[in-house]
Amino acid sequence: MRIRRPRRVFAQVLTAQVALTTGVMVLATGLFLAPLSSELDDQAMRRALSIAQTTAADPDLAEELASTRPTAHGPVQADAERIRAATGALYIVVLDTRGVRWSHTHPDEIGRHVSTDPSRTLAGRQVRQIDTGTLGRSARAKVPLRDHRGRIVGAVSVGIAYDSVRGRLFGTIPGLLRYAGAALAVGVLAAVALSRRLRRRTHGVAFADISALLDEREAMLHGIREGVVACDRRGRIRLVNDEAARLLGLDAGAAGRALDEVLPPGRTTDVLAGRVAGTDLLAVSGGRVLVANRMPTPDGGAVVTLRDRTELELLGRELDGTQGLLDALRAQDHEHANQLHTLRGLLELGRHEKAVEFVSEVASAQRASAEQIAERVHEPLLSALLVGKAAVAAERGVSLRVSPETLLPDAVVDPRDLVTVLGNLIDNALDATAGRRRDEPFVEVELRAEHTTAVLRVSDTGPGVPPRLREQIFAEGFSTKAAPPAAGPSAVPFPRGRGIGLALVRRLAERYGGMARVTARAGGGAVFTVVLPEALARPDETTGRRLSTAGGPR
Repeated sequence: MRIRRPRRVFAQVLTAQVALTTGVMVLATGLFLAPLSSELDDQAMRRALSIAQTTAADPDLAEELASTRPTAHGPVQADAERIRAATGALYIVVLDTRGVRWSHTHPDEIGRHVSTDPSRTLAGRQVRQIDTGTLGRSARAKVPLRDHRGRIVGAVSVGIAYDSVRGRLFGTIPGLLRYAGAALAVGVLAAVALSRRLRRRTHGVAFADISALLDEREAMLHGIREGVVACDRRGRIRLVNDEAARLLGLDAGAAGRALDEVLPPGRTTDVLAGRVAGTDLLAVSGGRVLVANRMPTPDGGAVVTLRDRTELELLGRELDGTQGLLDALRAQDHEHANQLHTLRGLLELGRHEKAVEFVSEVASAQRASAEQIAERVHEPLLSALLVGKAAVAAERGVSLRVSPETLLPDAVVDPRDLVTVLGNLIDNALDATAGRRRDEPFVEVELRAEHTTAVLRVSDTGPGVPPRLREQIFAEGFSTKAAPPAAGPSAVPFPRGRGIGLALVRRLAERYGGMARVTARAGGGAVFTVVLPEALARPDETTGRRLSTAGGPR
């Protein structure tokens, strides 16, 4: 049978852990037994040496060796056997300087020459070794035997049966194996538990599938045109794709850090952190309008998707402006029809002078309004915006005035930013002023240039903004337009399409290094002031533009 290699992650991990645990147990057992054998040999030789030294230290033994003959019933044999029986040694052999035995476990060996060379011992050296003799393999020690004058008269050789040493070694193996088996069982159970947990986490996929899934995820995350931000349960960023980094202005070091550390405080951070609930939540980041959706994950984290709705929002505002212009043109169409009917009646009545006077008054009034704006605001986009908004304001029963202090040259670096700021401020002022029961409601616009700084100020005769809301009104998602009329301005949940205009205004001002604020108007109403440093080009940079437009209205 051919053993197939497991493909599932949990099976491979289980196999690897069992093999690793088994290998570690075998290695640990081997590493334990190897020094144990050497240690037991050393202990046996030390014991033999100790017995030999004790035997050689007996002064009677040297005298008996010198005064008697080597016999089986001699005093040397008796003393040696007594010590052997007391210590449990395999043998105790006493020999003279010629190497002849005077004692032995087998009395027949007495009087015979020893089987091993005793020259080193007789030369005065102690010997320890594992060797084989007439009684088999043993751990032995040899020490010289000296008389009372210190002269070497023989030697004492003691042996410890090697079988006892090996028995002690083998006796430790069953217990060691039991401990190793228990440790192996615990390791296998831990490996099984871990593999089951891993199987639940990986859903039983194979390693090859994981690699493919990771590759597909990387390609998908960095290929889609939506921003994706993944956070863990503690609010730290785990993943940011390229589009999200671009939309939020994050760098490569954002991963692993908390949202509050890498993003400025505001609605965008609150939406990503889950402090604002809902779907298709609008937020502003770096002048961009984003649509965010947050989906919690089973581990307590969340994945947030971001879509850039800046272009759609600008198009929507342009459509709103176009609709306003259409309404104004429709109203003007009715007004012109009435004026034509009046002119026809005057002609039919034969009052020609009165008809000429009536036509002159109507034409001069319209021309004066457009010329007044063009004389004070030289930037074509801004002057056209003011002319169009004046028509919209007239349709809604509000007078749009241009302040006498207004004077803005055609040196605007990016007119579209000023159009965005001014258009939002005028729209908000018209919404606050139109429909209120007040004599001659109006909105006044002031545009001034201070060197390279553009100052925009829009005031109205509306209800104004309470002091407690003057900072909050610039936050993303804050709107007062959905509040009931009797309740006054108050914060409401983010209506679709609301709560973005003033946030965009402040973000644009901050991008220029300026500011946007709201104050109270004397006599009632609100005054919105926006300061945009470096929004105007320097004089030497606009010389060509001034010369090319010298024939225009001034």
